[in-house]
Amino acid sequence: MRAAVKPSGTRSRPRNRRRALPWAILALWVAAIALAGPSAAELGGVQTNRAVDYLPASADSTQVAKIQDALPGGEATELVLVYHRDGGLTAADRTLAAEQTAEVARGHALTRTPSPVPSEDGTTLMYPVSSTEPGQDDDARTAFVDEVRAIAEGGGGLTVDVGGPGALNTDAQKVYESLGGPLLYTTVAVVAILLILIYRSPLLWLVPLVVAGVADALSMAVVYGLNRGFDITVTGQSSAVMTILVFGAGTDYALLLVSRYREELTRIDRPYDAMVAALRGCGPAVIASSGTVAAGLLCLLAADLTSSRGMGPIAAVGVLCALLAMTTLLPALLVLLGRRVFWPLVPAYGSLPRQRRSLFAAMGGSAGRRPPAVLACGGVLLGALALGSFNLPGDLKQEDSFSSKPDSIVAMETLAAAYPGRSTQPITVITPTERAAAALAKARATEGVAAVERGRSGGGWTELSVIATARPESAGERATIEALRDSLDGSHVGGPSAQQMDAETANARDLRTVVPLVLISVLLILIALLRSLVAPLLLVAAVVAVWGASLGIGGLVFEPLLGMKGTDPGLPLLSFVFLVALGVDYGIFLMHRVREETLSGTAPTAAALTALRTTGGVIASAGLVLAATFAVLLNMPIVSLVQMGFVVAVGVLLDTFLVRTYLVTSASVALQRKIWWPGALSRTPAAPDGPREPELLTTA
Repeated sequence: MRAAVKPSGTRSRPRNRRRALPWAILALWVAAIALAGPSAAELGGVQTNRAVDYLPASADSTQVAKIQDALPGGEATELVLVYHRDGGLTAADRTLAAEQTAEVARGHALTRTPSPVPSEDGTTLMYPVSSTEPGQDDDARTAFVDEVRAIAEGGGGLTVDVGGPGALNTDAQKVYESLGGPLLYTTVAVVAILLILIYRSPLLWLVPLVVAGVADALSMAVVYGLNRGFDITVTGQSSAVMTILVFGAGTDYALLLVSRYREELTRIDRPYDAMVAALRGCGPAVIASSGTVAAGLLCLLAADLTSSRGMGPIAAVGVLCALLAMTTLLPALLVLLGRRVFWPLVPAYGSLPRQRRSLFAAMGGSAGRRPPAVLACGGVLLGALALGSFNLPGDLKQEDSFSSKPDSIVAMETLAAAYPGRSTQPITVITPTERAAAALAKARATEGVAAVERGRSGGGWTELSVIATARPESAGERATIEALRDSLDGSHVGGPSAQQMDAETANARDLRTVVPLVLISVLLILIALLRSLVAPLLLVAAVVAVWGASLGIGGLVFEPLLGMKGTDPGLPLLSFVFLVALGVDYGIFLMHRVREETLSGTAPTAAALTALRTTGGVIASAGLVLAATFAVLLNMPIVSLVQMGFVVAVGVLLDTFLVRTYLVTSASVALQRKIWWPGALSRTPAAPDGPREPELLTTA
């Protein structure tokens, strides 16, 4: 308990400053959002979700796409019209298919006349359709695919689906474009419910939620500016993750600030002065933690995969915009609303905090009694869970990338069943025109190739369309692609399956490059902040263990329980970056408080338990909010987003309720002052100055 204290200097502070500054901050934010609004609204228009846009610029399949753009007519939109009847196609079905395909040809400029390819069992007929008419314009491509689908219609037992790379890209684009509204609304609803439960106030929950919405709008405008100015790749995945981080991390910062502000209002009469004290108390920890998160995310700039490299600054922008809003706009609004914003639990000036039985005090006590046993059990549990990562399904295929199958995926599955001895998805080879004849002959002689057709020429390059004998994305087709790349010197091999292979290769390389960078950058920041080597190493080891356990739980859930047939190749890297950065975020709050208690003269064991008791409630609330916001991704129709949301949400919960509560606290008790080695705090006890006012966090 602490008696109410009125800080010196309160009366000397000019009253007009207390009144004017919050209004000035509010006015600046209103002006900023008014200016940023138009740019924020344009962010969806610069998103790109083609598979080739995710790849490194140096990838073989990326070079194919770039050269195709320069060929006569530009980029071609490749479609396949699939006519299928279970009992076998009738003569009327074949006539209808020919008429509809001819209608498509009359209405659009096609690169070649569509020819029917019947299946051996007579149940399916496919018509490959290729057009350069839409060019590189996303809207034109979507319109072209929609028009073809409007023409190609079945009935009476005849199913007609439009597939192919062009249709798949269009379906993916539509799905990502549709995510913005549902993702935002669901995230807002989840955060609102949690804030109402945490604050138990009809008004207070709304303030941080509105501020998070403002931060989200600002972050979208900033990202749009980065795209226009620096050509940073913006994908539907990176935009979704940015929104999640703005609301998740932003709400975390709000919980910490509001908790400290509520405490200061019991000690300080005027809300303005109480907010200044709250910002001085928890501001350094919030800034340090958000800076660590941003630094970890920016390590993705070293990634080779274009989508991952773009996600780094985009996610960092979200975190920093959330920090800016929660440390300026939120304090201004809380000061202007005064104490009544906490109704009905209004903190009265001069009152004492209610004494409640603390769950975290009990948990800390159990962790402190036998720290070696707790550490051993926790380590064994995390290690056992990590073994589940060996059960993760193989790399995710295009046909399994949507939780609800669009028309293009249905067409792909129908073709795979009807044409088992032939690929229905071409491999594209771009070869120098002077060597086109030799390349054509070599391609035809390559093992696994069923047919080769010469296509367009221009700019010194010639296009070859290769049909493999193996089904798309199978081991046989991959072997054919590798054989073509080995035998065709000076040529580039691309197409959807080659793009998948290049993405997997880039992800594996990025994992080896980015992971050490993240660990080193986070470790250096922690060393500078905590002035120790042992404590930072402990925190980093803890979050790495959480990452492994979270992936392991994913391996036990994805295929056995959720029926997912593949794992997104980018999941290990992106989940590592998010879990390490966000996990260390909470570690900073806890260990910084342990350090403060130790500096004030508290014995090491008591310092660790006091830090857990005083910060546990806030960290638990923040962890629940962050996990819930990432869990919103579980409701999305993209498998990669579902997997990302699951792994990060589970990791945050493990970190919050197991690692921070038991393992880090037990390690602090077991190591005593050695945890601050080689700093001065590890060698000599701090002078017992008497009780200090805590400078960071209190319970929520």
